[in-house]
Amino acid sequence: MVILVIGGGIAYLLIFGAATPPKPLASVVQPFDSIDFAGLPTLEHYLARDGASLSYRTYAAGERLMVLLIHGSAGSSSSMHTMAKALQEAGFTVYVPDLRGHGDNQPHGDVAYTGQLDDDVADFVNAMHPHHPNAKWALVGFSSGGGFALRIAAGPLGQSFERYLLLAPFLRYDAPTEREDGPAGQAPEEKQVWAAPAVQRMIGLGMLNSAGIHAFDWLPVIYFAVPPDKAFVTSSYSWRMLLNFQPDEDYAADIRAVSKPMQVLVGEKDEFFLPDKFASVFDADRKDLPVTILPGLGHVDLVTNPVAIRAVVTALNQ
Repeated sequence: MVILVIGGGIAYLLIFGAATPPKPLASVVQPFDSIDFAGLPTLEHYLARDGASLSYRTYAAGERLMVLLIHGSAGSSSSMHTMAKALQEAGFTVYVPDLRGHGDNQPHGDVAYTGQLDDDVADFVNAMHPHHPNAKWALVGFSSGGGFALRIAAGPLGQSFERYLLLAPFLRYDAPTEREDGPAGQAPEEKQVWAAPAVQRMIGLGMLNSAGIHAFDWLPVIYFAVPPDKAFVTSSYSWRMLLNFQPDEDYAADIRAVSKPMQVLVGEKDEFFLPDKFASVFDADRKDLPVTILPGLGHVDLVTNPVAIRAVVTALNQ
């Protein structure tokens, strides 16, 4: 009887625990809408271990440093065009993948298992490194992509890159770096959010996972404030995608495990994170991973504003 009651409660959480997608958030959407896509490279594809053909873009330049640039949540390779083109002009060859479940890779918002994004990066590295046998590699990630870059740096692939650069990285929903009241700079009557979590559904899936049950990990658990009519935008993530596209649950352990040079850049006016908290988080266990706060810049500015781009070029040239 108790098992039936618990099972019924979990089923209720899964079925009725969805969230309402938030309205499109102008502070995120508009800067990407105004990108000049002149010179956007055509999509290429590489073969992942499961047979999937995954898309990426190449910004070819010199061989002194190859940069793998990871987009943020709901984004795609095209959303990184401003940054990638500027890095190319600075002499770096840049590869920008559409992560699985994003951009040209369908279906959107899901992976087959937590850890598949890591495997996809490993497959990309194995496919591309032989073409540049003497080059050094850097991994640069923005927002959720920055948290994912930390995950890579701390894991088995950590030695595949000579340096890491995290741009306003998402660490975890309860990290000290998170703003608890949503984006800053909005009047109460205009308050919007970037992501709406399906908390009840997450609780139910967490209970099932603790019992070793993953059959429902495909269910959407977070919805993004993006327009519904943009083909290359991902509007929601499944449970397993959400768990994969961020650091490990113990992000502090990931920070301790980093064995290559790493820097963190964040804007002083970031709408989603508390910039002054990043130094305390990284300094708690590591004094050799510098955090730089860029004056006057917001969240999306980290990949679109010339000041931020110059800071990224400087960091990669060190």
